[in-house]
Amino acid sequence: MTGAGHHAAAARGLAVPGEAVDPPDGRRNLARLVVAQALGGANATVVFATGAIIGHTLAPRPALATLPISLFVVGMAVCTLPAGLIAQRHGRRAAFLTGTACGILLGLLAAAAIVLGAFWLFCVAMVFGGAYAAVVLSFRFAAADCVPAARRPRALSAVMAGGVAAGVIGPQLVTTTMHAWPPHLFAVTYLAAAGIAALCAVVLTGVRLPVPTAPDRAAGRPLGAIVRQPRFVTAVICGVVSYTLMNFVMTSAPLAMRLCGLSQEASNLGLQWHVIAMYGPSFVTGHLIARFGAPRIVLTGLGLTAAAAAVGLTGVEVGHFWLTLILLGVGWNFGFVGASAMVLECHRTEERARVQSLNDFAVFGMMVVGSFASGGLLTTYGWDTVCWVTFPPLLLAAAAVFATSASRPVPPGLLRP
Repeated sequence: MTGAGHHAAAARGLAVPGEAVDPPDGRRNLARLVVAQALGGANATVVFATGAIIGHTLAPRPALATLPISLFVVGMAVCTLPAGLIAQRHGRRAAFLTGTACGILLGLLAAAAIVLGAFWLFCVAMVFGGAYAAVVLSFRFAAADCVPAARRPRALSAVMAGGVAAGVIGPQLVTTTMHAWPPHLFAVTYLAAAGIAALCAVVLTGVRLPVPTAPDRAAGRPLGAIVRQPRFVTAVICGVVSYTLMNFVMTSAPLAMRLCGLSQEASNLGLQWHVIAMYGPSFVTGHLIARFGAPRIVLTGLGLTAAAAAVGLTGVEVGHFWLTLILLGVGWNFGFVGASAMVLECHRTEERARVQSLNDFAVFGMMVVGSFASGGLLTTYGWDTVCWVTFPPLLLAAAAVFATSASRPVPPGLLRP
């Protein structure tokens, strides 16, 4: 690229081929995002470890046991686009701090609901928790703003690796606090979760990312032109399938373990290893994407998710559930991180907030369907049905990857108007 072309691309906010200069404060921002991912992910882990169990205790009917977690996912879907709008108008940090405020409300309202025995209030708390979780998951895209274009998949996976700490903090928080107030199981757990969200807010106040200018907000192609890209459609399908099936099975697993007579401690430990499996591979996922390409990593993730369901069909002992959850976690990591890397290939810099929030809205919106279906399927038809239902969507996602595998990705900076 000529010097004039280089400056013209930079002026438009596009990626410059061969560019290797870190944006200002890039490493410091990345480190804070990793810590924030660990803290924010811990709150989501608390919800998935306890939500169905508390729901089973408070709900007027057993079929409503997983409604709180379903509403958690509703909160993720409903709040994704508003969070993207806040980021586009006021910068990512404003969206982050709004999300942490929702996380504090999650903890306080959930604790009050447990003390009062109010199922409806617990459901309201879960909506705020979903809003917080949606913002936390946007950290992965913010990480891509902290490094040159060539290193974006690695930065994205580095932030996701912060979830390894979440996989330890969340379940251990549940185990150490769930009996702290004997009349009210898990009440102290959610008070502690509110404190962790407040700590996350403190960490995020130090993030320094540029606020989009008015020309940036007005620039870019129409969304219709972006979403018609076959690679974007495939990325969304794979993200939807990877996240929806992970949530579908994970939501059911703690309650299924209890219904099979297994202990809460066994459930907590299984969920802990699941979350570690979700985020642990992120230490290498970015490198694998750079070496083998995002589509191959996505296909590997889909295969591991299928293996998780197959293990779930072989038995209902502790070992079966734990292996299912571990394979499910690794499969989610490869599938979701790979799909997110594909999204980064489909938009320009000035289009990122709109496109990324639209992608997450599609992912979390479809997760709502899976979450609402999981409770009824589990209590009505059993754990085997939950496992069998995963296979058709996996085949659909794999077919989408193969259908677009022949097309070569276009670097975001070279996309035409």
